Amino acid sequence: MRKTNAGIIARFTIHPTAGDLFPTMRVITFNANGIRSAASKGFFAWLAEQNADVVCIQETKAQEHQLSPEVYRPVDYHCHYHDAERKGYSGVALYARRQPDEVRTGLGWPECDREGRWLEARFGPLSVVSLYLPSGSAKPERQQVKFDFMARLAEPLRAMHASGRDFILCGDWNIAHKEIDLKNWRANRDHSGFLPEERAWLDELFGPLGWVDAFRAVNPNPDQYTWWSNRGRAWDNNVGWRIDYQVVTPDLAKQARAAAIYRERRFSDHAPLTLDYDYAF
Repeated sequence: MRKTNAGIIARFTIHPTAGDLFPTMRVITFNANGIRSAASKGFFAWLAEQNADVVCIQETKAQEHQLSPEVYRPVDYHCHYHDAERKGYSGVALYARRQPDEVRTGLGWPECDREGRWLEARFGPLSVVSLYLPSGSAKPERQQVKFDFMARLAEPLRAMHASGRDFILCGDWNIAHKEIDLKNWRANRDHSGFLPEERAWLDELFGPLGWVDAFRAVNPNPDQYTWWSNRGRAWDNNVGWRIDYQVVTPDLAKQARAAAIYRERRFSDHAPLTLDYDYAF
């Protein structure tokens, strides 16, 4: 590491073949399940130690005017929020050390935008998105909302991939892709989050649509989860699901160097997911 003229710690990695130093961009995604709840459990104190370049937060469950700037606009970050219209529900946020060239909220369709599910920040050729895909576990009607959202999202994802920009889509996708991505997969084959239709949609995303699961690009190991039920002792026994992702364009996937799921402290029913990329941010 070294300190830049701006006083920000910059990380460098050694390229495995050339031996050259490359700047490292650190990106964190985290479903807070209530940003005020996560703050009370120490999330922002932890975040201050992570030296992240971009932080994407989902399920803020707050209106921006309810959040004091002393806590919810961390020093050295440019902070942006996209709230749901309904109070105490959904909502996404994005913090960046660099001022974005442009910030886009929503995708232009009410089912997404009213619930505060998409926030994109643009930095030159790079876009970072905080995304919160609907859950379908509450009732059949919400599962249909989720299916409709997935179907409608496919075309924007296709266009983004074809745009030539670098993308990191951070967030809670509310789907475990493969059997390795949840502990009790046999018992959950007919449950929302692991339905055949949902998994097939991710097959399409990571196949013909050309996107890459950045975590799996660097970590093929089992027992890697980002969400645990509050029932029983799921957290203590690591009986979880991996439903939080950084989904990236192929060139960025090649630059993913390290991935970590933070479990030393529990800020939410989800854990923060951190990836480092050889990318000049």
